[in-house]
Amino acid sequence: MFNRFVGTAAVILALAAPAVANAQGVPGGVERGAREGERAAGPIGAVVGGTIGGVVGGVSGILGVDDRPRFRSYVVEQRRPSYSYRDEVRVGAVLPADGVTYYEVPDNFSAARDYRYTVVNGRTVLVEPRTHRIVEIID
Repeated sequence: MFNRFVGTAAVILALAAPAVANAQGVPGGVERGAREGERAAGPIGAVVGGTIGGVVGGVSGILGVDDRPRFRSYVVEQRRPSYSYRDEVRVGAVLPADGVTYYEVPDNFSAARDYRYTVVNGRTVLVEPRTHRIVEIID
């Protein structure tokens, strides 16, 4: 029984990894990994795919590992004011449309060009412009 589960998990991992690698952030990775895993192997696949998707999504994010320090330095150099937010600053939180200034991401960070950034409670965040949902925290 255990060998069967391990074998199934390996197949799911092989099938879901390419789709999960494109996921953006932990929530996107979990959702996409679960969807792909369920298609590949049903409910067990959804659990395994969601777990793997969360790990991969959390590691990769929107900005690559090499771009994160450069982007953070760019924002610090811009000296953007920090918006005071009373709730927890986390991926998935929705910021208000009014009172927060959202800035264009420079062209040299092409992976994030569809997003905006702002500074919230001293932390740089990438935000989905239509929903104002935080999609990545740049620390």
